[in-house]
Amino acid sequence: MSDETHTLKAQARERTGSRYCKRIREAGGLPAIVYGHGKDPVSITLDTKEAVGHITKGEKVFELVLDGSDARQHVLVKDLQFDYLGTNIVHADLARIELTDRVDVMVPLRLVGDAPGLKTAGAIMTHPVAELELNCLVTNLPSFIEIDVSKMQAGDVIHAGEVQLPKDTMKLLSDEDGVVAHVVVQAEVPDEGEESEVTDEGATPEVVGEKKDDEDEKDG
Repeated sequence: MSDETHTLKAQARERTGSRYCKRIREAGGLPAIVYGHGKDPVSITLDTKEAVGHITKGEKVFELVLDGSDARQHVLVKDLQFDYLGTNIVHADLARIELTDRVDVMVPLRLVGDAPGLKTAGAIMTHPVAELELNCLVTNLPSFIEIDVSKMQAGDVIHAGEVQLPKDTMKLLSDEDGVVAHVVVQAEVPDEGEESEVTDEGATPEVVGEKKDDEDEKDG
């Protein structure tokens, strides 16, 4: 998480629905909803360029200011909806928070370093678990967690429980046995030529047109 909490300006909106939201997006706005902390949900519009610019950098906590109001509130990005291509953010769910709150979040993982084990013939790096669920203070939300794989040899495995979390106050909620990195050596599969050689080993190839022994005897 960035050390600086950015402020997002928002406009309250009464109208909802897909058609109205489409018009908002066409005008450069991002439809969103704010909820939580015992208050009624409020539909709002954010500036798409501003909001998405911060969100795509990994920021999750913002100070929100509604037009025509001096009241400020902190919000956490809880969910994002994308278009059918999965590229553009079309809606955001924001949860009201206090900076002293602890929250459960999913944090993506990044593998860093070159694993020596990948030099082994047939070795590949698998990454079954791509993100971890953590419980932490909203002021300590990490954008990602790095995992050093520079010492991994063929067959080595790193489990979720072995990952060093950025802060001691963070708690891992994911399964500790989940595999976050594994250098796997794939079994070599012989090609078709090799298989046929093994299958025909010890057999005498038959020559087309060659007479059998019994046929030779008859001819004699």
